[in-house]
Amino acid sequence: MTAAPEVLARTLRATDVAALLAFELANRAWFERHIEPRAPAFYTPAGVAAHVDEYLTGLANGTWHPFVLVDGDGAIVGRANLKDIDQAARSAEVGYRVAQHACGRGLATLALRHLVRAAATRWRLERLEAFVYPANVGSHRVLARCGFVALPLDAGATERRFTLALTTT
Repeated sequence: MTAAPEVLARTLRATDVAALLAFELANRAWFERHIEPRAPAFYTPAGVAAHVDEYLTGLANGTWHPFVLVDGDGAIVGRANLKDIDQAARSAEVGYRVAQHACGRGLATLALRHLVRAAATRWRLERLEAFVYPANVGSHRVLARCGFVALPLDAGATERRFTLALTTT
């Protein structure tokens, strides 16, 4: 299972609003089967524009690093983020999502490996975390493939925590 060579991981841009809205609308039901649903107001041009602006402000402030996966036609087929970047703790949380039609091509692994590289090289982080619903077996496999370790499910927790220790270069 390898990612198609025409897929590129790159930092989110202000010009991605229309493509990101199309991606989110086309995959809304799919995503909501695996992760917390977004507010309905998100699924509008103004909602996605505000979302992109928030993420790019976070990038400028050093608390977020949003990426998109773009195919050879310029369509967004996935996205991934370093969020809650904490320079004092040298840590961040990872999150990613891939279009339903693009699943099984290694894109989630591509996205996560891209996040790991950026966390280590650009942000000089030492630890990453991910939180995944127990039923999201695909994400569990992707995280394990990329070296993340599942921690025991805390009593009352709705998501399983995964962690990865990084070596910075």
